[in-house]
Amino acid sequence: MMKCLVVDDSRVIRKVARKILEDLRFGCEEAENGQEAVDLCTKFMPDAILLDWNMPVMSGIDFLRNLRKMSGGDHPKVVICSTENDLAHIQQALEEGADEYIMKPFDSDIIHDKFAQVGLI
Repeated sequence: MMKCLVVDDSRVIRKVARKILEDLRFGCEEAENGQEAVDLCTKFMPDAILLDWNMPVMSGIDFLRNLRKMSGGDHPKVVICSTENDLAHIQQALEEGADEYIMKPFDSDIIHDKFAQVGLI
């Protein structure tokens, strides 16, 4: 079973995303900020990361920079899921190593399609 790390400071968003991902047969872990996600990735490297941009402690983009420098950090497919929907943010995320970008709000079809586009489904 593939593992996905859901990183978002909103408990509601994490729970909704987890339900969708479990329905897609992913095992899920959750982190409420980028630092928690870094700590989890040192223990296990997931196959996929659904990542919010704006979070306290460590932002999603800072987490992404750290992830890509970690041993095995080039492996996970990272899909940013954010309210930041302007072209500059999307371009920056892709330049920093994100594989895809989803704008909130999202639904199961959007997550399914983006995960399929990056080869996770």
